Amino acid sequence: MDKDNTQGYDKEFDHWYAYDGCDLGSICTPHRTVFKLWSPEAVRVELFLYQDDAGPAYDRRDLELGVRGVWSAAVEGDLHGVYYDYRVETAGGSLCTADPYAAACGRNGARSMAVDLSRTDPAGFEEDCPPPVQPENIIYELHVKDFSHDPDSGVPEEYRGKFKAFSWRDEAGRLPACMEHLTGLGVTHVQLLPIFDFGSVDEGGDPGQFNWGYDPLNYNVPEGSYASDPSDGAVRIRECKEMIQALHQNGMRVVMDVVYNHTHQADSWLERSAPGYYYRRWADGSLSNGSGCGNDIAVGRAMVDNYILHSVMYWAREYHVDGFRFDLMGLLTVELMNRIRRTLDKTFGPGEKLVYGEPWRAGDSPMEPGDLSAMKGNAGQLDPGVGFFCDTTRDAIKGDCFHCEQPGFVNGGLGLGETVLGAVSGWMGGVGDFQPRACSQIINYVSAHDNYTLWDKLVLCAGGTLDYAAPRAELLAQNRLAAFICFTCQGNLFLQAGEEFGRTKLGDHNSYQSSPEVNKLDWHRAWCFGELTDYYRQLIRLRKSLPGLCDKSARAGERIVEAKVYQEGVVSFQVAEGGPCGERLFVAYNATCHDYAVQMPSGRWTIRADGANADQHRPLISHGNWVTVHPRSGMLLMRQG
Repeated sequence: MDKDNTQGYDKEFDHWYAYDGCDLGSICTPHRTVFKLWSPEAVRVELFLYQDDAGPAYDRRDLELGVRGVWSAAVEGDLHGVYYDYRVETAGGSLCTADPYAAACGRNGARSMAVDLSRTDPAGFEEDCPPPVQPENIIYELHVKDFSHDPDSGVPEEYRGKFKAFSWRDEAGRLPACMEHLTGLGVTHVQLLPIFDFGSVDEGGDPGQFNWGYDPLNYNVPEGSYASDPSDGAVRIRECKEMIQALHQNGMRVVMDVVYNHTHQADSWLERSAPGYYYRRWADGSLSNGSGCGNDIAVGRAMVDNYILHSVMYWAREYHVDGFRFDLMGLLTVELMNRIRRTLDKTFGPGEKLVYGEPWRAGDSPMEPGDLSAMKGNAGQLDPGVGFFCDTTRDAIKGDCFHCEQPGFVNGGLGLGETVLGAVSGWMGGVGDFQPRACSQIINYVSAHDNYTLWDKLVLCAGGTLDYAAPRAELLAQNRLAAFICFTCQGNLFLQAGEEFGRTKLGDHNSYQSSPEVNKLDWHRAWCFGELTDYYRQLIRLRKSLPGLCDKSARAGERIVEAKVYQEGVVSFQVAEGGPCGERLFVAYNATCHDYAVQMPSGRWTIRADGANADQHRPLISHGNWVTVHPRSGMLLMRQG
């Protein structure tokens, strides 16, 4: 074993110590519990058992060293609900650690808990299954606390900001306002910001605490601050399952936002159990920081890759999660992402689970020799079933996300017509070093939890008084046009929760630890901006009805024909065989402040969508087949016959 190289461990170490078993952690039954920990350089490992998550130990056991650095011990009896941790002794000293493979833990994740998972299933969970796959993937990004923190959410105070908000009904069986809104939108997937146990919030502490949750503590345990009782490890599991079950029952699949690129601190349970192995380091021994969070997980090493794959499969099997969004996927490898895709397909069926992520990273990070990072420039090396957020489309539509006053196509940006038409085709023609393999890889969006909300970006670009509250007609039109463009591009669809009612964070572009009042979904605002919400609902229905826009194949971009730039801010294109019976579609965008008349190809055309109504069937009545596209709006027509 060579510890002087940049990475600290070489392939020979993995050859001797990599363990492929899926039984690390604690396997708990009514008769006994088996504890297993991978700690290849330990000379002694002790197990401590506790009656609760805060009191003294009542028992101690030595673990025995087995093959490939795996230590184990079996304890007879029913240990469900018993807490535990380890003391790991190496040549460098002795450290106490929770179990990095644990399935349950106590408050703030400091102690792991043995759990018989069969006792955590809510009623009917064995029969739980997601709704059928729909013609299109329309993903709605949601934070658990944001969703129901507002009293106008209709959720009882004790469940606001909790998993229970998703499954609660009143005595008459009615859903709260927040769930009524969600179920009525028509989205197919809810992407939940991190719901694993994270380290930035004191579980059970001040309810005014807030964090997005991108600071993992226990990867395979639900977050305790979202549970009604964070001290009982079984409660958070059951309530998390209830949430997923409720979303399934209400017609939505569930995507989990996962953060396998770094941990809350480098002094993690992973580091304490196998010092030096799980993190990337430079030649001088210092931690790399490609995540911008102080450490990078050493993806590319055998046990790191196994850990991540097993974690993904655990959430998919045990919690019935339907997809995974990978944070800073550029710190992961093409090899691992493709392996995850293959394994999910083999286990659940091809394409049954969504896999996508952020194809970038915050800084340099040393890779294992021969590995490729899962960056945007390596899109062609990724499986077509591994998607990624397309920031090129986002910035073309609304403007640069880091420079608040720089506009995009919809709000006055210049020279963007050709770029927008590139987005329409799902970038199948490529741009620079970016060459996707198929439209299945493209996640189109104009706002997410990071950076400014779409509404705030439009307000900032408009200049003048920064009034985020007023439903200004000009900004509403820009918002509708941004959504219209996104929903008529080839690829998958994604929107930030509240985008459909002009969500504002009052210009806060990085609200990861801002107050819940800044981050919450304002359900009174949802009522005030109801017409905008209706437009989004119509776009969702329209999109699902047009198979030519739902095509995810490598040839989907070839459907886009006759693309034209008429003048600054006005473009059009056609979609071959885009309608439900193979009809041709004609789409135009007008981002200018005046009407623009476009001559249609010959034939009888029906207007399916314009800047005010995206769910209509209105015959085009015009001499010479001219159609007027109103300012700051789009239009979609379908040819009959």
